[in-house]
Amino acid sequence: MSLQSVKAFFQELELNLPIIELEVSTATVALAAQAHGVEPGQIAKTLAFRLNDARVLLVVARGDARIDHKKFKDAFGKGKMLALEEVVELTGHPVGLSLIHIS
Repeated sequence: MSLQSVKAFFQELELNLPIIELEVSTATVALAAQAHGVEPGQIAKTLAFRLNDARVLLVVARGDARIDHKKFKDAFGKGKMLALEEVVELTGHPVGLSLIHIS
């Protein structure tokens, strides 16, 4: 999704959520936390995986959280993170681009 498509989506659903456009990079959790003046644990990160059965799974986690591989495998089976190009192709949203900050 481009910034314009997010704005249109919010407008269509009558969501009055602030969209803050920044001049600095928010490509990593650390950079996003610094840019927004919050702790890394207050940032939500999205991780994209392709499971061995070809399903794609998005996991939203705290910015300072790590994936427990054993728990992941027990819950979903084997999988691996999507390549950058696959993320864009499947979601229309590039990796490392944050669009909104909700206070």
